[in-house]
Amino acid sequence: MSSRLAMLGELLPDDADGALIISNENRRYFTDFVSSLGHLLVTRKESYLFVDSRYSEAAQKQAKNCKVIPCKRLSDEMTEIIRQNQLKNILLEGSAFTLNDCAWMEKIFEKAGANAVRTNALDRLINQMRIIKTADEAEKMRRAQMITEKALTETLQLVREGVTEREIALELEFKMRKMGADGVSFDLIVLAGAKTSMPHGVPGDNRVKNGDFLLFDIGATVDGYHSDMTRTYAFGNVTAEQKRAYETVRKAQLYGLEAVTDGVSCDYVDNAARSYIYQAGYEGYFGHSTGHGVGLAIHEEPSVSPNSDVILHSGMVITVEPGIYLPGRFGVRIEDMVLVTRNGCMNLASLSKELTIL
Repeated sequence: MSSRLAMLGELLPDDADGALIISNENRRYFTDFVSSLGHLLVTRKESYLFVDSRYSEAAQKQAKNCKVIPCKRLSDEMTEIIRQNQLKNILLEGSAFTLNDCAWMEKIFEKAGANAVRTNALDRLINQMRIIKTADEAEKMRRAQMITEKALTETLQLVREGVTEREIALELEFKMRKMGADGVSFDLIVLAGAKTSMPHGVPGDNRVKNGDFLLFDIGATVDGYHSDMTRTYAFGNVTAEQKRAYETVRKAQLYGLEAVTDGVSCDYVDNAARSYIYQAGYEGYFGHSTGHGVGLAIHEEPSVSPNSDVILHSGMVITVEPGIYLPGRFGVRIEDMVLVTRNGCMNLASLSKELTIL
């Protein structure tokens, strides 16, 4: 089987003979090597990973399907490789390069007789590859999801009146790491009471009290692959209005999940969830997309939004996460991560979505 780097080399457009990748996630995707800095130069025949002295020994042992080039001065080593391979037009990873990065690379390329191609062509090629997950990638995400659910289940037993959002979030992260996670998928979102109306609020010293909704938007990573899940719980008494909003979101999420299958468009899935919320009288209170792709990044292609006509295919992993947010009062969101299949989807989450009172 061809390596990912060989496949990328084959996919290079006719008017390019090389590509330069610098983002941590994409270097890891193509070489299986983890580092905070490095330059991966891909050609049609060979690939080269340029690293400094901090990573040279580890890269030579761990990086796959590429030649590791230890660098004292990147401009010298890269210039030599470009000349050896007679590269003329090199695609840049547009989403990763800053203006300063581009200016620096253009000087190196000019010295080597090559041109930097500043388009999103390379990003499109990489997204095309990463959007479909292998069985191994899906398994890592399933394991991350299992850790997330187990950590949440144990942490819920510790929730009591007066505990702060920050304390709960710290306990969750500790448990995830103790259970084998590399880390958390993002800064964990744990919100109580009126703060649940903020979709991406930040946990603070707000204390849990009777009558609150508690919103958990959380995830863990395993071998760099993310999980993503949201659950909303009630603490103590809940009002009829809270119950109605919760049940509306629960059913909307179910309709969204039922819409997911190979061959449908992302906006179709979004509409399946969104239209139910709007018809229930909550138009204007669900502003974000219904979901997004997940993988080595917590937000990947495709976007499951009203403006996305991307077609879902088997092997994609997406979230389905509708919500209702009533400013200054409360919010509800329910999110599962699913693997798209030929005849529907496989839900990687298993925790109950019935309204639970802690």
